[in-house]
Amino acid sequence: MAWQYSEKTTQLFMDAVQGRPGTHLGEIDEPDGVGEHGSIACGDAMRFTFRVRKHPDDPKQDVITEARYLTFGCTSAIASSEALCALLEQKEYTPIEALKISNADIVSYLGGLPKQKIHCSVMGAEALEAAVFNWARKRGLDLAEIGVELPDREEQEGRIVCTCFAMSEPYIRRKIHELDLHSITDITHAIKAGGACTTCHHAPGGLQDLLDEIWGKGELKLKRHNPLVQLDTALPTRGPTVSPYQFAKAIEQTIDNHVRPILQKDGADVEVIDIKDHLVYARLAGSCSSCSGAAVTLKLTLEETLKSHVDERIRVIAV
Repeated sequence: MAWQYSEKTTQLFMDAVQGRPGTHLGEIDEPDGVGEHGSIACGDAMRFTFRVRKHPDDPKQDVITEARYLTFGCTSAIASSEALCALLEQKEYTPIEALKISNADIVSYLGGLPKQKIHCSVMGAEALEAAVFNWARKRGLDLAEIGVELPDREEQEGRIVCTCFAMSEPYIRRKIHELDLHSITDITHAIKAGGACTTCHHAPGGLQDLLDEIWGKGELKLKRHNPLVQLDTALPTRGPTVSPYQFAKAIEQTIDNHVRPILQKDGADVEVIDIKDHLVYARLAGSCSSCSGAAVTLKLTLEETLKSHVDERIRVIAV
């Protein structure tokens, strides 16, 4: 299925992959804070770095002046990372103040996210937390002594509940409380746990057992509506109503409307060579045809746009 993103989310993504001024895709040399979250194996990973203006006497008064990220993820992962960096730089937070930024703040900045993509905003908040922990250690600051509590990193390395995404029981428990998760579907949408093989859903000590232990077995929970989440915005494209011809036309129209105008601004273009099932064989033309980063451009610009507007199963193969 394809996801319907807000205009701001789409614009932040496109600006980032084009490297336009004011965007934050990249990495800071010799950063004052660095944090990582996720893994390439599970499809989403983020490395977050920031630089501070150091106070001569009091590390608690350091101010974040620059933030950058590297991410392996989808449109919402890149847009969420852009939102996080923008929030930090606009407000000139201290690293400790930055811990107040939640995934809900990131989603709000984007004008909402499909509920199945909320985990991307969680990824940014987690990477920021890890980077602040790293900054404090470099500055010789004991966060616990000043009343700042961060999750015990060693404690989170407990029993693995979701083997597909290597998520531990302590981490899942914490997120169930923090994000007010009351069902397996909630957990999967928020942090991806249980979103692959589903073995951990009802296994002993699995997701349902954790939910029952935390909220009470069989107890009906009335969930609060979250206005930040766009509900029912996934547009299904599977099924017999979409013929190969219609599928190819949807790809062609998406390229004409969303990809080609951006590439042509830089004297480039894209040519689709073939379409087999959900594999789109394509190559760049014009000024970018011999560029060493052509494959990356196809991945970040063409594939992610087609996944967002046509079908998330699409994969672009550079030829």
